[in-house]
Amino acid sequence: MKQAMGEITCRTSGPGLYEVTGEVCAWTGGQDIRDGLLTVYLPHTSASLLIQENADPDVRADLEDFFSILVARGPANYRHRAEGPDDMPAHIRAALTQTQLSIPFEDGRPALGTWQGIYLFEHRDRPHTRRLKLHLIGE
Repeated sequence: MKQAMGEITCRTSGPGLYEVTGEVCAWTGGQDIRDGLLTVYLPHTSASLLIQENADPDVRADLEDFFSILVARGPANYRHRAEGPDDMPAHIRAALTQTQLSIPFEDGRPALGTWQGIYLFEHRDRPHTRRLKLHLIGE
């Protein structure tokens, strides 16, 4: 059994879904593993990870609109405001989604569906550089 660990970064410019499939596949392509399990982990509390449709951009826009309604911003809504009015809503969004993905790895690539992509879901208003930790284990 072999394993590899790595890291990629994603620069965001505000709320939204940022596809990182290409960067993840570029990293996995450089590893000497053909079949196994890929873990993508995001060590941040105000962003998250999703596997989502990558064909129609309306899906990403609708998801962002839905979360804007579901988790409203506003200083009267939350006690925690240490980093601004988007801070606590970002933590709630991250709690409702996930910070880790486990993806089967087959024939040297993540076993994603035809219309699936790996996305970083940024929940903060200002730009950030997010780190994604990658772990691949297999044969």
